[in-house]
Amino acid sequence: MIFECGPTTVAESLSQTLNRFDPDELGRLVPRVIAIARHAGDVINTIYRGDYEITEKADETPLTTADLEAHRDISSALEELTPDIPVLSEESASAVPFAERHGWDTYWLVDPLDGTREFIKGSGEFSVNIALVHFGEPCLGVIYAPVLDVLYFATRGTGAWKVAEVGAEAERIHCRKTPDDKVTVARSRAPVAGPNLQYFLDKLGAHDEVAMGSALKSCLVAEGRADVYARLGPTSEWDTAAAQCIVEEAGGHIIDTAMHDLRYNTKESLLNPHFFVTGESAVDWSAYLPESLRKRG
Repeated sequence: MIFECGPTTVAESLSQTLNRFDPDELGRLVPRVIAIARHAGDVINTIYRGDYEITEKADETPLTTADLEAHRDISSALEELTPDIPVLSEESASAVPFAERHGWDTYWLVDPLDGTREFIKGSGEFSVNIALVHFGEPCLGVIYAPVLDVLYFATRGTGAWKVAEVGAEAERIHCRKTPDDKVTVARSRAPVAGPNLQYFLDKLGAHDEVAMGSALKSCLVAEGRADVYARLGPTSEWDTAAAQCIVEEAGGHIIDTAMHDLRYNTKESLLNPHFFVTGESAVDWSAYLPESLRKRG
């Protein structure tokens, strides 16, 4: 059943919305997407507390029962909510050729369990990421960390918000202005940084660090707890789309090493370039990279 919203369905209203980017109409959709993310989080938590299977994908990244169950749960719910809008999920993306998806003006982009390694380690720092992408730009983003019970969401033109726990009021979040002296860097919990990240950190000089898993690192920038997150390793578009909407609505950016905002579904590969998540800053972060990673233009 399609959720009803007044005289038209959500799907019909959304179709009209995306032609004019009406923030109020997108705002009517976001509670349904939050409910979908929370339900998927419940599915993940049930598996997290019990036994589950771990296999390996072709790219040698881990895949668990929770990834697959959350994928099925979210995909079916979004297809029911907006049957005319396609869903591209990490766990089904290989089955959708670029020849098909390059014609999509609007689609859902989903990482059903971002941070599978954190899930396996038992850290709780993993999330459900759901984004609505329109003409290459995310216009709605929801990130829910089910173990931490923390929710972030945003829609284009209405700001970014955080709910610290179920039942709490949503609080608007903002990036902070980058300080002139010591910046705070968000990074993963990996004990050893790769050579490119280590170069970046060394070049920064004195700085503070805050560790976090999954897309929650980007959310640290969005809520002003960190100034920059440099991702200098492989990621895919479903890893960043929801976070990009949240970060941008909080006043920041997710940019490549040429300082351009990330765009979506523009090429056959779904891999992202190296990127920075940054708050309110005019800093050229690429100047702190090895010359081989700097891009201009």
